Amino acid sequence: MIELRTPAEIEQMKPAGAFVARVLEATREASQVGVNLLEIDELAHQMIRDEGAESCYIDYHPSFGASPFGKVICTSVNDAVLHGLPHDYRLRDGDLLTLDFAASVDGWVADSAVSFVVGTARSEDLRLIEVCEEALRAGIAAAHVGNRMGDVSAAIGAVAHAHGFGVNTDFGGHGVGRTMHGDPHVPNDGRPHRGYPLKPGLVFAIEPWLMLGTDEIYTDADGWTLRSADGSRAAHVEHTIAITPDGPLVLTARRR
Repeated sequence: MIELRTPAEIEQMKPAGAFVARVLEATREASQVGVNLLEIDELAHQMIRDEGAESCYIDYHPSFGASPFGKVICTSVNDAVLHGLPHDYRLRDGDLLTLDFAASVDGWVADSAVSFVVGTARSEDLRLIEVCEEALRAGIAAAHVGNRMGDVSAAIGAVAHAHGFGVNTDFGGHGVGRTMHGDPHVPNDGRPHRGYPLKPGLVFAIEPWLMLGTDEIYTDADGWTLRSADGSRAAHVEHTIAITPDGPLVLTARRR
């Protein structure tokens, strides 16, 4: 069911967005060569405890997950695309890392992701990240009253295709509110002027993700981490936004 939030409820969602942004800023800063993914997860967990927030991930067990996730942040490295389960791995120079984090503050959820290179960057990785970020900006720009969800999806897909990337639509954006995942689904490709009409009070996450060499994925033996089928690198970016009469409001905006 698609729910529309009142202006007062959107105000109440802002602390969750700001907290998610702070956690991603802090964990990105901590993600240096030699740092263990489990240390990144523990930092995020400590920030949740300090804030009095609740993790959206630790007990999360959807049909596609082998078991409850058990950690509080997704850490996807190199060919890992989505849902990277933190494990005993120390970051290396040149790793492409995606951090994806969602939390609930006072009963309201926000969800966001950022991709970056640890240490020395390859030009092709930077380009991949930039295309994802450009697609995210395009999706946000299309998210205004009078458009439909297909316009958002088409804007994301148009950027990806213009840069020569294929788009996998198995996973995409989603409604956000009292829970992390709700209606509507926001595919990363689509047809303009189709789908649910965008109305004030609609809150959802937009999350483009792309891989350098394929649009096919498989599930790692850990039962959670999704990887590119050909081992090529991947990037994933995400913001939670609210539709307002004045345009899209990015609830998870970061300084970096």
